[in-house]
Amino acid sequence: MKRIAVFPGSFDPITKGHESIILRAIPLFDEIVVAIGENAEKKSFFPLEKRVKWVQDVFQGVPQVTVESYQGLTVDFCRERNAGYILRGLRTSADFEFERSIGQINKKLYPGIETVFLLTTPEFTALNSSIVRDILKNGGDPSQFVPDAVKF
Repeated sequence: MKRIAVFPGSFDPITKGHESIILRAIPLFDEIVVAIGENAEKKSFFPLEKRVKWVQDVFQGVPQVTVESYQGLTVDFCRERNAGYILRGLRTSADFEFERSIGQINKKLYPGIETVFLLTTPEFTALNSSIVRDILKNGGDPSQFVPDAVKF
């Protein structure tokens, strides 16, 4: 059976921290689906099409990584893709507490799923998409925080 992991998120935009988690997870799974969630109640900074294209560009030539968008529950998307794992990155202990709760609920909703946590490498602990967006909103250059394929 293929080891398929789903790495869900908004990726608004993808950061070097996201990229690091995915690259480090490749040896653990046969396939990683970067799942960009669409939430009608949450306004994204970047359009979905741009976010999908950026992730595709970042992982161009990496056949184990695919990109899809989805709506609804992450566990339903995992079930549809025959994924047995949800991949999540942890920056802080607060991230762990938040992700642990979600992981436990996901396990109740879909007993066949396991959540796998990878610790963020130290240089990316403070980095998140909100910071990148804030830099952009205020006229700064966030290029050092996003993969080279991401052009604003």
